[in-house]
Amino acid sequence: MRYIPSIATEVPVSPDGTLSRVLYRDERLRIVGFSFDAGQELTEHTAAIPVILQTMTGVLDVTASGETVRLLPGAWLTLAASEPHTVVAREPSVLLLTMLKEGLDPDVA
Repeated sequence: MRYIPSIATEVPVSPDGTLSRVLYRDERLRIVGFSFDAGQELTEHTAAIPVILQTMTGVLDVTASGETVRLLPGAWLTLAASEPHTVVAREPSVLLLTMLKEGLDPDVA
């Protein structure tokens, strides 16, 4: 068992910076915490596998497939493998990224 009482404590926001830290990894998934100061961004990139983005704190704008979605705390978004996307922090923010191994589809309930 791995217990994390606060994702935000694991990846504190640093002034004018972006931080990422692997919080968990096994044969099925990898969970990464990101923190962003206001105005920080991840420029357009892709992930080789499907991912789920979940905002823990702050406000993030995610652009994918020509559409921008504003992620408030508690919101989450799925992205398919190889889907180009950007992430921009509108205020100091913490993001939880879940990377699913091939064969797992985040859009199937």
